[in-house]
Parts: sequence; structure tokens; C-alpha cells
Amino acid sequence: QVQLVESGGGLVQHGGSLRLSCVASGIIFSVNAMGWYRQAPGKQRRLIADITRGGETYYIDAVKGRFTISRDNAKNTVYLQMNSLKPEDTAIYYCNSVPPNPPSWGQGTQVTVSS
Repeated sequence: QVQLVESGGGLVQHGGSLRLSCVASGIIFSVNAMGWYRQAPGKQRRLIADITRGGETYYIDAVKGRFTISRDNAKNTVYLQMNSLKPEDTAIYYCNSVPPNPPSWGQGTQVTVSS
């Protein structure tokens, strides 16, 4: 059974930084690209960054240059370093494979950026 546990969210001021972590158990991490998704209030969850097992990365334009995704294959962990945070980054952040494995969604971690 795959489990994904996100952590590292919190309340931060505009311009601040946070580092999110996601520990994955099961086969999902060893065979898939992994991604960070976010769901803002009233909006659908969407992919914002992903990283292949070999380290190739992708970012949506809204976070490019501010967020950095990385992974530690030995620890089955994927990270999201978020700098220069903006109020519009406020959302619940989730990790999952790319494409996502729906039964694996975790609780997510709340990120709130105050203006």
C-alpha cells in the first residue's frame, strides 16, 4: 500500500520561504516521476512541479524561478523549496506520482502566505 506524508507547511509572510517534504512508501517512488500539487480555496488541485527519477524537472510558469523541487531516492523523499512566497501561493500542497495515483493522496500540508 502506498503512503504519502507531506510536511513543512505553515504561515509565512509575503517574501518568505518554506521547505516542504514528502515521504513516500511503496513502489510509487521507485518507478515514477514525483510531483508537487496544490489546491487553492475554490480551485481544482493542479500539478505545479515534478521531477523524474533521473532528476529532470518541470515547473509551471507561476512558480518558475521561485520554487525548486528535488528528491532523495535513498530516502524516498521529495522536497519543494519555496522562496519569495506570494499570497497567491496559499493552498494545500500535496505530493503524488506523475500522473497521480488517486488512492495515494495524503492529507497535504497547508501553506498560508500573508500579505
